[in-house]
Amino acid sequence: MNQILIPIIIVGGLGLLYGLVLAFASKKFYVAVDPKIDKILEVLPGVNCGACGLPGCAGYAEAIVNENLPINLCAPGGEDVVKDIAEIMGIEATYSEKKTAVILCQSGGHENTLLRYEYQGIATCKAAVLVSNGPNYCNFGCVFQNDCIAACKFDAIKIDERGMRVVDPEKCTGCGACARACPRNLIKILPVSKKVHILCSSHDKGQEAKRRCGNNTACISCGLCVKKCPVDAIQMVDDLAQIDYEKCISCGLCATVCPTKAIIDPLAGKRKKAFVLEDKCVGCMICKKNCPVDAIEGELKKPHKVDLDKCIGCGVCLQKCPVKAIQWR
Repeated sequence: MNQILIPIIIVGGLGLLYGLVLAFASKKFYVAVDPKIDKILEVLPGVNCGACGLPGCAGYAEAIVNENLPINLCAPGGEDVVKDIAEIMGIEATYSEKKTAVILCQSGGHENTLLRYEYQGIATCKAAVLVSNGPNYCNFGCVFQNDCIAACKFDAIKIDERGMRVVDPEKCTGCGACARACPRNLIKILPVSKKVHILCSSHDKGQEAKRRCGNNTACISCGLCVKKCPVDAIQMVDDLAQIDYEKCISCGLCATVCPTKAIIDPLAGKRKKAFVLEDKCVGCMICKKNCPVDAIEGELKKPHKVDLDKCIGCGVCLQKCPVKAIQWR
């Protein structure tokens, strides 16, 4: 009987001792948690997408309270979450422009991709690019194994009738999960106001890039878009034209000169022209100085006019006018 009781007493005693030690430690080393953290965590969407730059919603909530991290970094939450967090923190809500994913490649479909071989390996893009640099003839294009679709938690990327991966801007939250999943860095997260994009990521030179592209829409590094851009927003980087979206005014002039249609401009033919309301214009010259194509005429302290033949509809003058004397026409 003693052989049974003694082990029970020892184990029970150890359990009691460890319990007392843990209870003491919990009291001794207790760290108070700011109740704001839990409140913020309740309003966050809880998808743990990493768009804020932290590993999850809990980390973001703690960083907002303890490190004064900006409250507008939750892409899936949008303006509603920013407003709720601002109320919890007792600060003014600061919003940022909505962003969306843009796939910078026009290949990857059933009929617009040249193949070296038929890929039958592990069905992930990361695996496919390791086999002879991918099945497609272009070394920089989409390998169509759908890692981006698998990474998207919002069902915002679909395959269309051509076999192309397309982003639904209404569903996309701009969290960046798809961009991080793409092994060829074909996806960028960009402000929705930016409409003009170079849909090519090939660094092959000239006609070689076009030859490898099944869609014949590759950038051939001709440099015409660089010369045409009125605000120096395009540069050639390793034989590929790239847009600086901080400078870009989405005027679309680059798309008009691209010989391979590598640059898309959904606003082509739809842009309105600027018009000066003479009764409001104070002749401050600000619009004239900021117009990238010299489309505004006028003298100091006299009403200005817009040359409609020169106006490209970029909207810079509307943004700069201090008295709101310019409208669309």
